[in-house]
Amino acid sequence: MHSRRKLYINSVNLKDVYAFLEECRNRSNGYRSNARKISALKTFFDFLIDRDLADNNPFSCVDLPKTGTTLPKALTESEIKQLLHCPDNAPPLSLRNNCMLYLLYSTGLRVSELVKLPSSACNLAAGFVRVRGKGNKERLIPFGLRAKEKIESYIRDARPLIIKKKRSNFLFVTNRGSAMTRLRFWQILRAVAIQAEIKKDISPHMLRHSFATHLLSHGADLRSVQMMLGHSDITTTQIYTHIDQGRLKEVHKKFHPRG
Repeated sequence: MHSRRKLYINSVNLKDVYAFLEECRNRSNGYRSNARKISALKTFFDFLIDRDLADNNPFSCVDLPKTGTTLPKALTESEIKQLLHCPDNAPPLSLRNNCMLYLLYSTGLRVSELVKLPSSACNLAAGFVRVRGKGNKERLIPFGLRAKEKIESYIRDARPLIIKKKRSNFLFVTNRGSAMTRLRFWQILRAVAIQAEIKKDISPHMLRHSFATHLLSHGADLRSVQMMLGHSDITTTQIYTHIDQGRLKEVHKKFHPRG
């Protein structure tokens, strides 16, 4: 509390709770941070009451702060084009990196799914990738002709030079023959973004957001996008419709003659 005094469990009252919340506000903690604190304290006092260590829960009448809806950030289609550009004479590691970016944008994979993708997961003839995602749930995601060409080129021209005589079940390999870490891919993505002169603070998840946003903006139905993303609840997917609505508002504001 703001006075730094010690309190016994059963002596904590609403006045102390409000003093705690006031201190949180004074520290400029975010809504999500405060919500987590309150939720944890509510659970803690419920635990104490359940074991007869406390008489009441002083946080029971405190509502969680409204966190609002944080819209995921996406790249524009022009920025995606810049990011995915790769010269024909690029070295093997650059071809691998470009292939990973293409597949990430083409399928909306999570980065954890991408870096651990087995070689057997890609069905090039059918144009599908088989992914085992959260909760060990399996899903099939289609990818386009350009992504297929990138994968074929990487497997033929780059992967053998990277892995040399080593063996690996992973599609995307390092010089050691192991799978890439998520952190390493993040570093690669940022380096490519800088080279492509993209000013945004980019992350692998932004490509997943871009995949969903661009599909919906070009007319894809929500249910199909949900299946490709591997969302168990369609309300998670619906957040991307808010992004598209925001874009439509910008278009309306810019081009409507009467506003």
